[in-house]
Amino acid sequence: MSSAAAPLLCIPVGVVVERRKAESEWTDFIWRAVGVLPGEPDMEPWTTLREQEDTTLFYVGSASVDLYRSETQRYRENLASGAASIWVVMSPSEGAWPYAVTATTADPAEGESFTEAATNLVEPVPMPEVIRDAIDRFIAGHHVEREEFVKRKRGNADPEALARRVLRGRDE
Repeated sequence: MSSAAAPLLCIPVGVVVERRKAESEWTDFIWRAVGVLPGEPDMEPWTTLREQEDTTLFYVGSASVDLYRSETQRYRENLASGAASIWVVMSPSEGAWPYAVTATTADPAEGESFTEAATNLVEPVPMPEVIRDAIDRFIAGHHVEREEFVKRKRGNADPEALARRVLRGRDE
């Protein structure tokens, strides 16, 4: 997870969300993040990008993928996975739209941790190549290999070391 320290690099992204007509009697629509755009697009949040039959794509606004030195190993694993992703987190909103972007991250563990709040919508989306390149450069500049932690084993206690000792000359 990201640390309390300030991020060393913030990569701006625009978030694209899909609204699909639900085939359910309990909900009208299914919402899910479907992509991120590099940079901050010059358009208003909740701009309709495309409408087709029962599906509408929206640009919902901008966010930032924050990178921390302490998380480079997880970024590296993400890039090496074969399906590098950005996790988009959306939370219920009280405003005109049902969801607001809460976070975007390249750290798979952090993305997964956002699923603990049952009301969040968390979706890994494909990472654009330009963002992948920026994260790759960040890793190259900040990653430090850490030795595997090995827990030392304690020696067995000597019960005689704690026994009462008779000092010569004192009790004689």
